[in-house]
Amino acid sequence: MSDLNDPRVLFAAERTLLAWNRTSLSLMAFGFVIERFGLFLRYVSHTPGATVAGAVDRVSFWIGIGFVALGAFAAVMSIVQYRVALASLRPAEIPPGYKTSVGIWLNGLIALLGAALIAYLAAT
Repeated sequence: MSDLNDPRVLFAAERTLLAWNRTSLSLMAFGFVIERFGLFLRYVSHTPGATVAGAVDRVSFWIGIGFVALGAFAAVMSIVQYRVALASLRPAEIPPGYKTSVGIWLNGLIALLGAALIAYLAAT
C-alpha cells in the first residue's frame, strides 16, 4: 500500500498504463506490416505462387500474427497490472470524481481490436 497520500501516484500508474497502451499498439502495427510483407514480395516477384515468395509469405504471416497477438496480450496484461496498482492506493490518492476506469476500457478495446485484426488477417 502506498503511504504518500498524493494523487501523483495514481497519475504515475496511469502514465505507465498508457505507455503500455502505446507499446501494444506499436507491436500490433509492426505485426500487421510484417504480415503484409509477404503479400508485397509476391507482387514484386511478378510470379504469383512462386515457391520462394510463397514460403516467405507463410513465414511473414505467422511472425506478423505473433506480433499482433503479443500486442493484444500486452494490452490485457497492462490492465491486470494497472488494477493491481489501483488496489494498492488509498482513497486520498484518487481525486474526487476521477474516473480510473477510462484507461482500463481503452486498453480492453485495444486488446479486442487486436483479436479482431488477427481474425481478419487469418481470413484473408
